[in-house]
Amino acid sequence: MAEALTTEADTGPRPEGASRPGRVSRFSIRYQPGFTSIAIFCFVMLYLPILVMVVYAFNEATSVSTWGGFSLKWFVSAYHNDEVVGATVRSFQIATIAALLSTIAATMAALATTRTEAYPGLTFTYAAINQPLMVPEIVTGVALLIFFSRIKIFTGYDGLSYLVAAHTAFCVPFAYLPIRARLEGMDLALERAAADLYATPWRTFRRVTLPLLWPGILAGFMLAFVTSLDDVVITEFIKSGGQDTLPTYMLGQLRRGVTPEINALSTVFLLLSIGIVTLFFFVSRKKD
Repeated sequence: MAEALTTEADTGPRPEGASRPGRVSRFSIRYQPGFTSIAIFCFVMLYLPILVMVVYAFNEATSVSTWGGFSLKWFVSAYHNDEVVGATVRSFQIATIAALLSTIAATMAALATTRTEAYPGLTFTYAAINQPLMVPEIVTGVALLIFFSRIKIFTGYDGLSYLVAAHTAFCVPFAYLPIRARLEGMDLALERAAADLYATPWRTFRRVTLPLLWPGILAGFMLAFVTSLDDVVITEFIKSGGQDTLPTYMLGQLRRGVTPEINALSTVFLLLSIGIVTLFFFVSRKKD
């Protein structure tokens, strides 16, 4: 095997530590047997079900297993379904507010854990911020259910604020990680130069740190928004009657049987996610 990875140029004495130009790394993907086949298999298994779902969203027939011709009627049906419209509007309201609040909290937390001297408990703080990522989501949902149920009984209030608060708490680490990564990759020279020129900490943040941090903030907001938009577990535990979001509405419909309308809604969700990622890509590239 070693001879196969060495060319004819790999001969003759060389200084100790010198690289051999004809040498190919034994860990090169090209020489990993079956890597291409495994990769293709994984991509097919990942994307083929999504492709089938998208195709059958345009199915004329009511059955999801029989092709009855091309039609947009299920998209039209979903558009004129008041429950779907209400759940969609509710989902976007909750996701937008939760993403905004979690991004603000994550930005402040990232600044507090990167633009400061190391102190005892910093690692614990980092772990506490990322706790929702380490704990199973159902555990977080049960804990929030118990906590908010006491508040509901005490106050008598039963609005959407509980869902907003729960989604915000759950989305903070998703916004925190890209913002922190951006801060850690930033050069401190400009911030120090601003301080040397007698800029106040707020002015330094507004004129120097924030413009450089903006791509990370956009990434955090996007992750938090998408996470909140398609969350099911926490929403199922926290929501009250008449507060279905679009994912929980779709879950309820799936229990009654799969219809092409669900495929149409899933396709819209897919296109929305692709659109958000594409928009973020172009905006962040422009900022960079």
